Amino acid sequence: MKTRALRKIVRIDEEKCDGCGICVPACAEGAIQIVDGKAKLIMEKYCDGLGACLGECPQDAISIEEREAEEFDEESAKHHSEEAGHDREKLPCGCASASVTQFETQRAGESASREAVHQPSTLGHWPVQLSLVPPTAPFLKGAHLLLVADCVPFAYANFHQDFLRNRALLVACPKLDDFEAHQRKLVDILRHSQVKSLTVLRMEVPCCSGLTHMAKQAIHLSDKDISLREITIGMKGDLKP
Repeated sequence: MKTRALRKIVRIDEEKCDGCGICVPACAEGAIQIVDGKAKLIMEKYCDGLGACLGECPQDAISIEEREAEEFDEESAKHHSEEAGHDREKLPCGCASASVTQFETQRAGESASREAVHQPSTLGHWPVQLSLVPPTAPFLKGAHLLLVADCVPFAYANFHQDFLRNRALLVACPKLDDFEAHQRKLVDILRHSQVKSLTVLRMEVPCCSGLTHMAKQAIHLSDKDISLREITIGMKGDLKP
């Protein structure tokens, strides 16, 4: 017989939830999963009510409420988390890197020579991974920053020519990387480098919206007046309106 009690437990607002899946790995007990494109509390007894998942939701769709619920079962939650650990690495959020997909690609003109189609790199600095870039790097001073989801350059064929030229590049993944560490790094960069603008270049999948959320929060926390632009790339490499 299930024991119920008045206690704190998470509440998920399905109207706000966009199914990005960022909350799933944030829940150590594995109490949250993506079901039919929305985050769901799959079992009350797996939720400890401490709210570790709250700060991870870009849409503020998760809150803590006090209501009658099945009591938290630490042993069951631990067992469930261990069993579900591998599956949680493969979030059903539509991310291109999370599922096997194959589709036809457009081929360059058969008559074009190798010399004619080759374009030089416009990358002007290293490193590019956000975790490796020091906030005081000289290429950041007064720069127009381009914060890019790491799948984008593979999906969008003209990445260098259309977006990278004359910009300082920062690469991150909002799904697989340490979100909080990246946000702290971005705040430090914005505070110390007199950045002129910040452009977020992300994929169309919901979990990639975390990159835009990171940028907005970093600008707010830096107390800087920096313009922010978001550009979205489709799964097949098209530019979304």
